[in-house]
Amino acid sequence: MIILDTQAWLWWTHDLSRLSSEVIKTIKVAEKSDGIRVSVISAWEIALKSNLGKLALPLQINEWVHQASSYPNLSIELLSVQDAIESTQLPGDFHKDPADRIIVAMTRRHNATLVTSDKLILAYPHVKTIW
Repeated sequence: MIILDTQAWLWWTHDLSRLSSEVIKTIKVAEKSDGIRVSVISAWEIALKSNLGKLALPLQINEWVHQASSYPNLSIELLSVQDAIESTQLPGDFHKDPADRIIVAMTRRHNATLVTSDKLILAYPHVKTIW
């Protein structure tokens, strides 16, 4: 299983050229095997940025999320109490962005690999990443 962070989900649905060939291959394998997860917090981040005018989407947010979540073997995972708590207790030194903390906590709970371009997450040794 892989987990897409918010930016990776956006690029996967709109601009594959922003993803490395290794990431595209990893996503295609996950589509056919153990699946792809996106945190509901990513939908929240996209809706927030769209509402603030910081992100232009080709569809209304509800339609966009519906379409972007209909890819093969992809599911949007609701925020769990466990992830909410774990996000406040991540080991080591991790930055304070609550959305990133929740996505990292979810990735750790699933023992999954996180697809991310975020340099701070990529440098965090307590989660498996690919970019």
